[in-house]
Amino acid sequence: MAERINAWLREFDSVLQNEDIPAAVLLFQEEECFWRDLLSFTWNIYTAESRQEIRTMLEETLTNTKPSNWSIQGEAEELEDAEGLYIQAFVRFETEKARCRGLVKLRGDKCWCLFTTMVELKGFEEPAGRRREIGVQHGSVKGRKSWLQKRIEEEEALGKSKQPYVLIVGGGQGGIMLGARLRRLQVPTIIVDKRKRPGDSWRSRYKTLCLHDAVWYDHLPYLPFPDHWPVYSPKDKMGDWLEAYTKIMELVYWSSTECKSAAYDASTGTWEVHLDKEGKDVVLYPKQLVLATGMSGFPIVPTYPGSESFQGTQCHSSEYKGGEGWVGKHCVVVGSNNSAHDVCADLWENDAAEVTMVQRTSTLVVKAEIMLKVNELYQEGSKYSTEDADILFASVPYRIFHRPSILLYKKIKEWDAEFYSRLRESGFMLDFGEDESGLFPKYLRRGSGYYIDVGASELVINGEIKLKSGVTVKEIRPNSVVFSDGTETKADLIVYATGYGSMNEWVAKLISEEVADKVGKCWGLGSDTRKDPGPWERELRNMWKPTRQEALWFQGGNLHQSRHYSLMLALQLKARMEGIPTPVFGLAEVHHTR
Repeated sequence: MAERINAWLREFDSVLQNEDIPAAVLLFQEEECFWRDLLSFTWNIYTAESRQEIRTMLEETLTNTKPSNWSIQGEAEELEDAEGLYIQAFVRFETEKARCRGLVKLRGDKCWCLFTTMVELKGFEEPAGRRREIGVQHGSVKGRKSWLQKRIEEEEALGKSKQPYVLIVGGGQGGIMLGARLRRLQVPTIIVDKRKRPGDSWRSRYKTLCLHDAVWYDHLPYLPFPDHWPVYSPKDKMGDWLEAYTKIMELVYWSSTECKSAAYDASTGTWEVHLDKEGKDVVLYPKQLVLATGMSGFPIVPTYPGSESFQGTQCHSSEYKGGEGWVGKHCVVVGSNNSAHDVCADLWENDAAEVTMVQRTSTLVVKAEIMLKVNELYQEGSKYSTEDADILFASVPYRIFHRPSILLYKKIKEWDAEFYSRLRESGFMLDFGEDESGLFPKYLRRGSGYYIDVGASELVINGEIKLKSGVTVKEIRPNSVVFSDGTETKADLIVYATGYGSMNEWVAKLISEEVADKVGKCWGLGSDTRKDPGPWERELRNMWKPTRQEALWFQGGNLHQSRHYSLMLALQLKARMEGIPTPVFGLAEVHHTR
């Protein structure tokens, strides 16, 4: 198997160095082939989805890229999917400006899927391993400064006598991970967040919140969780880890600092950003602005007739602090995805008199233990390192990502048939995605519409959580909620677990509506499914890659995505700071605004 891949790589290397693009294209399958590239050829996150598209990509990028030295890394392996057998192996190569890795998948002697990714800029390597700094100046030196003195001076200078090259707005896990990447690449960066401490975005939520993804999936760059860490991280423990990580990685993090506005001066290539830092007006002038405000950062709160007359408490799920104050009270939760289930379960645990979940549309449900079972890349004892697992995960083009997922969820439905039957009998409207492909495709397409079950589904099945499914809220009265079927339920508390808007809503708020519409919506693939209108986008809209607004970037996603793609974004920012040419191929068109 290895020799087949080596033979393919030798020929591929040869034709690319000779710039024989027609010959390179013929090394790919005619009937179906893909090449997903993260920066190494395109300075973009881009997938070519046919021979012709591969040809076009190479015609535009090959001369500038100058790839060479393709070689297999590790062992090849044979796998099988619904279309038949294929072999795959990790690969290494380099370009004129970078060192790169990838994964090649062959069917027969032709390439079915090629994945390439930049991992390091030549001449700007991270100071790791043998390149680490000494840390001490041996000998007797008058006036020497300690590490702490230097650290304090750096923090005091950045933003005053020295401007940051990058300003990251949002100090949750996405902003912190990107900040750590940039710190290692020696890019002057400030992270700002309106909360008092790093990690408060987790601490401020209801007490039962925890990660629904397992620990092996959620490692941060450079500092993996210790091997005693719980499989599912409680929210306060996660908050403390992020705060400790911020200190250990020596990030310049301005807490209690809110971004008020930003404007870009194209003539100078500089942003003017106005901040409220602990009650004082501060203006920064970074070259690059990153919004790391999170996918769950702009709450959607529906407006229902009569809501202004409600005599109880109304809040979005992001503002819900816990069920302790609702003992003996009647509570209504509008929504039926992750947050809704968590809030309902928390209210039930705290002895609310009645908890009603309002399910307006169907929801995908999968048990957490099943997710743990099927996630072979990220689990205890996996044969893959986190870096290798990230490459394997990223190597599947989004165009065909749903295929293996359909087969997987067919098995899951069989494994948990009795559970799903009881859930449906309770009246719960269940789905597995419009094409039955399950959770992750749904997450990529719309970022919502699912619940990873950590126990609340049994409360729904047993009637401990009352269910109103297939209805909407018609009216809110002073002490009750009226539904579209004419029924009414008493309410002291209404929680709107109704999701979040696109990240470009923050652009409209902080920069302008014109710039928000210029960059378009964030997230989604253009799958032409519910909440993800077409046309097909190839990649997630605007995430971690160049946008239609110069020097404006978006960082977000779950912990896994923030870990992996923060490197891609950091490399792009570092290259621009150092003046490395970054000709972008395949800059996405904008099809949807807000």
